[in-house]
Amino acid sequence: MLDIHGDPELVLCEGSKKVYRTGPWNGLRYSGIPGTVSYVGFNFSFINNKKEISYSFDTRESILSKLAVNQSGVLQRSLWVEGSGIWNVIWYAPMDQCDYLPPCGPFATCNPNNSPICDCIQGFKPKSPEKWVYRDAADGCVRKTQLDCKNGTDGFLVIPHTKLADTSNATVDASLSLEECKTVCLSSCVCTAYAPADVRNGGSGCIIWTNELTDLRVFTSNVYGQDLYVRLAAADLGPPSTASRKNNKWVIILAVILALVMLILACVGYLIWRRKGRRAKAVQEVNNSVYDRSNQEFAAGTDLELCQGNDLELPLLDLNTVALATNNFCRANKLGEGGFGPVFKGKLVDGQEIAVKRLSKTSLQGLDEFKNEVMLIAKLQHRNLVRLLFCCIEGEERMLVYEYMPNKSLDFFLFGESKDGVLDWQTRFKIIMGIARGLLYLHQDSRLRVIHRDLKASNILLDEEMNPKISDFGMARIFGGDDAEGNTMRVVGTIGYMSPEYAMDGIFSQKSDVFSFGVLVLEIMTRKKNRGVYLADSHTNLLDHVWSSWKEGNSLQIVDESMGYSYPMNEVMRCIEVGLLCVQNNPEDRPFMSSVLLMLSGDNVMLTYPKEPGFSVRSVPYQMESSPSKIYSSPTYDMSATLFEGR
Repeated sequence: MLDIHGDPELVLCEGSKKVYRTGPWNGLRYSGIPGTVSYVGFNFSFINNKKEISYSFDTRESILSKLAVNQSGVLQRSLWVEGSGIWNVIWYAPMDQCDYLPPCGPFATCNPNNSPICDCIQGFKPKSPEKWVYRDAADGCVRKTQLDCKNGTDGFLVIPHTKLADTSNATVDASLSLEECKTVCLSSCVCTAYAPADVRNGGSGCIIWTNELTDLRVFTSNVYGQDLYVRLAAADLGPPSTASRKNNKWVIILAVILALVMLILACVGYLIWRRKGRRAKAVQEVNNSVYDRSNQEFAAGTDLELCQGNDLELPLLDLNTVALATNNFCRANKLGEGGFGPVFKGKLVDGQEIAVKRLSKTSLQGLDEFKNEVMLIAKLQHRNLVRLLFCCIEGEERMLVYEYMPNKSLDFFLFGESKDGVLDWQTRFKIIMGIARGLLYLHQDSRLRVIHRDLKASNILLDEEMNPKISDFGMARIFGGDDAEGNTMRVVGTIGYMSPEYAMDGIFSQKSDVFSFGVLVLEIMTRKKNRGVYLADSHTNLLDHVWSSWKEGNSLQIVDESMGYSYPMNEVMRCIEVGLLCVQNNPEDRPFMSSVLLMLSGDNVMLTYPKEPGFSVRSVPYQMESSPSKIYSSPTYDMSATLFEGR
């Protein structure tokens, strides 16, 4: 709904409680929805005057779009994909923990790429330091130094790229310039911050806050968000502007440093030009130094200890080697891009093909996820897990080097270009069994008990023989011997693959991965994504579509037509039923992966009757009594599928 208090903005509510807000309209977009400017074919309109306050959008005639709240309470913008018969979700909110109200308390900023995500604004300190130790920032921050309104020594700190703080109690005056807005704020002893109401043409209009700043988010990209000017005491701003002598001193120092940098860059450019004709020799020298760790100038950093400590002994590649292997990360070598960052194909001088995941500076995954993936994947060895070959850490660069998978990922065959006849039944069943074996290894057979948390078609890579390999362990979690479930306030994953209890309550366990596996099985069987609306059959998603067809005895009608009819009917039916068992709404009803493998491979194993799947239009929302910090425990070898021996 459109909240017209303060500066109007869109809000998402559960009853009378706000759970998400977009931030005010700044002339180009809502300050909290960065992707708006990239929507091609959309025209957005926001009207705010004495007679009318409204927000609307229209598209080209060939584009169908909708903005709606789904059954899970998530706001989604979708585009109708011609020919496929589905709505493709291009944006949704809340997207991460910083989107939920209130993430960090007053006078604190939220950045999902940081750990912890909450941080006090400069000039402020935690109100309850003992709680911040446990990452509880609900009390927010308080000023280090009180404002000095009478003497007029206060100044302003510019916080760039922000989703503006809650404007419910703010004052808006569109007639003021940005400089006039600053003057008005300084003249009021209760003003805490100001910002332009319209960011176009250098900024105009005026929003003034006279109370606490809440729900303040910072974006990492310089094209997102807008500037916020927070009022601080002079002591928290640094030296006063009147100290011209000190300022001149710093200007001279900076000028000297800048001149030195320019001179160094000129020398480096000259050397590069000189060495350009000897590239082949340089390539050989770089290759000979791949394993010479003693010559790695960057080998003392704590991040490098991550690659070579804790008994990992992961081989290192230097940045030059990786750059040469990928042709300097050229666009032609780019295989794709995920939450971690871009992935490039490369070839070492010895002929070995590699895939390089390069951590993006604007990645939704941060350094913690990078370390998490290194620690996990380097310790896990299984034929159905992707193999990590090298680690590259130099300066700000963080890269992981994997074995190259020539057949790309599973989603390329399921949802990419037409591949009729490529994925026959034998290949699909081999992929399903391989994923199941890889998950069983993670959950039970490895020396670490691992929950993947982001199992999806794009994270299943295929080698030259179409053997599946699970990849992308940046979001994975390790469990102790007796722990069965965990709880997180930061829900990460992909819509369509997340289990109900994880998406809504942050509870994850082996059964969360089992749900994702079930979705994958049904996608492999139907070659349809589990998102979008099947209007022809009035079903909300793939799970509901398969469930209804199975109940009506029409399971084979949902099987991908490209397989023809030369497949074992009993085996196909068994896979569909196992998929439905894995996506049941209640996690206690879903089988463990040991049971799944038994059901898939044993003709004499009778299956239980599946219950309604999660996120069905008729499903009762999953509920479980829980504490945000509680770890649940249950027997490791519990069984949720009843097995019978055939006569």
